[in-house]
Amino acid sequence: MRTALFVSIIVFMQGAHAGSLSADVARQTQQNWPEFLDLLALPNVADQPADIQRNATFLEQAFAKRGFKVRRIDNPAKRPAVFAELAGASPQARTVLLYAHFDGQPVIPENWSQQDPFRPVVKRRDAQGKWQEVGRQQLQASPLDPELRVFARSASDDKAPIMMLLTAVDLLRAQKKSPAINVKVLLDPEEEMGSPSLAGMIDQDRAAFAADAMVILDGPQHDSGRSTLVFGNRGVTQATLTVFGPRAPLHSGHFGNYAPNPAMRLARLLASMKDDNGRVLVKGYYDGVALSSAERASLKAVGDDEAALRKRIGIAQAEKVGDTYQEALQYPSLNVRGMAAAGVGAKAANIVPSEAVAEIDIRTTPTTDGRKLFELLRRHVEQQGYHLVEQTPTDADRATYDKLASLRLGSVEAAARTPMDAAVGQWAFTALKSPTAPNPAQDPVRIRMMGGTVPTDVLVEALHLPFVLIPTVNGDNNQHAHDENLRVGHFLSGTEIVYSLLTTP
Repeated sequence: MRTALFVSIIVFMQGAHAGSLSADVARQTQQNWPEFLDLLALPNVADQPADIQRNATFLEQAFAKRGFKVRRIDNPAKRPAVFAELAGASPQARTVLLYAHFDGQPVIPENWSQQDPFRPVVKRRDAQGKWQEVGRQQLQASPLDPELRVFARSASDDKAPIMMLLTAVDLLRAQKKSPAINVKVLLDPEEEMGSPSLAGMIDQDRAAFAADAMVILDGPQHDSGRSTLVFGNRGVTQATLTVFGPRAPLHSGHFGNYAPNPAMRLARLLASMKDDNGRVLVKGYYDGVALSSAERASLKAVGDDEAALRKRIGIAQAEKVGDTYQEALQYPSLNVRGMAAAGVGAKAANIVPSEAVAEIDIRTTPTTDGRKLFELLRRHVEQQGYHLVEQTPTDADRATYDKLASLRLGSVEAAARTPMDAAVGQWAFTALKSPTAPNPAQDPVRIRMMGGTVPTDVLVEALHLPFVLIPTVNGDNNQHAHDENLRVGHFLSGTEIVYSLLTTP
């Protein structure tokens, strides 16, 4: 009865409040566009500490002027995190730690369809569906066009959720309201490089991070446009596979058909790892993954439009690891994220290269350990006839072994998952059904585990907090690639989502 009464009140209040809030969100967003564009204009690749420091200074000032108590958390790499607390909620209120990151993936400027990835541009599709630059003044037009896009590195991943949070706080301040929860915010400067300093920064003052639950603001919203709750994420383990050939590059005319080509050998070695349907052939790779009928039902209930998904990403058919997109994410993946042997295009040379390299990432699940999968991969390479060395082969190695390779383990981040009936999930579900949330008449999409990786393993191990991920940006945002972008409509709805979290006890 209490649940039914609560739902009835929600339905009654939707019409009275949702529209006025949306108008307030649009007005506040337009006031905050210049600040957001200034944030996007700050280069933020984590291997440049001076750039990260400039971003941290900007964010310190942005949170401080909104009443947050702010401080930096330094680390030996000189890439400071930003920690902020918002006063005003009742001492009896629960405390929620909000996590986001402000570093971004590296850029290759010549691949972008604009002069500079850190000079944000605004675009709109023309009648032929092509993106055309329209000028920043369009962000101030009335009504605000939700189909406009802001193109820049980190426009979606992950500076937009930070600015959504600041915009939601601005709305509360304009309404002279206090949040219904105590708010702590952790902004990570190294997420895109595996958050190597995060555990150490938490250890500096573990009590400061004390909270009842954690919400991670990262990732793309479900393609249906419905609010999205995610209860876990895959981990990632990185490895570098190098196949060695002759001691030095050789003229392909003089030595082709004589000296084995390591690029060809690498291609065959990689091909031995997966079948034509995309299933990994490494023995034991999928051990530990077992889905119950109830779990399969929850995956099916997500309701992905698989045909539309294949059309959007431009493939005729999906790999056969799982029966559906959601099911595929429950298994560990094996992905080649980069290859090199010699130049391509104008930089190609007529040589037999001396080595060929593949960078590999393995997306793991809570029941498939990354280090164990790496050892299975190592065993598979050896079973293909390769002698593995730790560094460049010696002359003795070259004289003894026909097939030489190295396989080096890189960073390891573990997967993490919260039970779908956890209290933090129930609270977030209530918030996303509240009158101030976008489309409150629709139930949020509940996803067991997303495919991407965030440092929940470090956070959960250090803080022992239940968590959910709440993604807010458009799924076609090109994150990690060139022409990363943010749909304006998603900024508006994302701000409403964060506002609803802040105002739900």
